Amino acid sequence: MLNRVILIGRLTRDPELRYTPNGIATASFNLAVDRPFGDKETDFIPVVTWRQTAEACANYLRKGRLCAVEGRIQVRNYENNEGKRVYVTEVIADNVRFLERGEQQESAQIRDEGKPIDLSDDDLPF
Repeated sequence: MLNRVILIGRLTRDPELRYTPNGIATASFNLAVDRPFGDKETDFIPVVTWRQTAEACANYLRKGRLCAVEGRIQVRNYENNEGKRVYVTEVIADNVRFLERGEQQESAQIRDEGKPIDLSDDDLPF
């Protein structure tokens, strides 16, 4: 059996960072993902991250940013205040890739300004 999902989309809001009573970081956000076929429809998919990934998402992702999420689908349920059973489907992400540079990342980026880079054969990984 296999439960694996890969999504690429834009955040609909800034990630919400919280900590469990044991001090474990968790962040949640929604990802807007366009459907590739038919009418131009968008799915809004809830994503949950944990530990260092959660803290990185909270620090560097913002509403509107493009990212890739890799993880698994989880369905959970609980009873709400009215006594009704509520089902929640979400992606538990174990890998999040930032596909756009943020303002902080761009300002820290070193630019070579078109100058040649001196590389020897020993520097290449292949």
